[in-house]
Amino acid sequence: MSGAAHGFAASRAAAAEENTTKYLPGTASLIEEIDKKLLVVLRDGRTLIGYLRSIDQFANLLLQDTIERIHVGREYGDIQRGVFLVRGENVVLLGEVDETRRVDLTPVPVERIMALQQQEQAEKEEKEKVRQRVLAELGLQSTSTTEKVEDMYM
Repeated sequence: MSGAAHGFAASRAAAAEENTTKYLPGTASLIEEIDKKLLVVLRDGRTLIGYLRSIDQFANLLLQDTIERIHVGREYGDIQRGVFLVRGENVVLLGEVDETRRVDLTPVPVERIMALQQQEQAEKEEKEKVRQRVLAELGLQSTSTTEKVEDMYM
């Protein structure tokens, strides 16, 4: 091999080694997030904030000092959850919390945010009923998000 070809091969091998140290595939990339404060959004819509303490090959997460944050409009309330084990398949979004960034939300007591959440849910259900009624009057059918769909796999 000529000197130029050998130099090219060596620099290419060094670049490949550098790329493999920066990128970890799959759940291994979560290792870099251990001991960081994370925000986790679950499939059911809940938002959790806690310190990532452990992960496994299935992306199951163990969070410590976890709170469940409920948002309604520009207000939020936090419910203390403590140690929380999250099954990996339920994670929709995961990201590090920037604690230096100012958030323009108003904290409110848990009782108030729960009442606001129930009120918001009732309003959504009422809008869905009106929507279904209008569709029925037009002779159309729609699969509602609030009604259970018959499915042979459920």
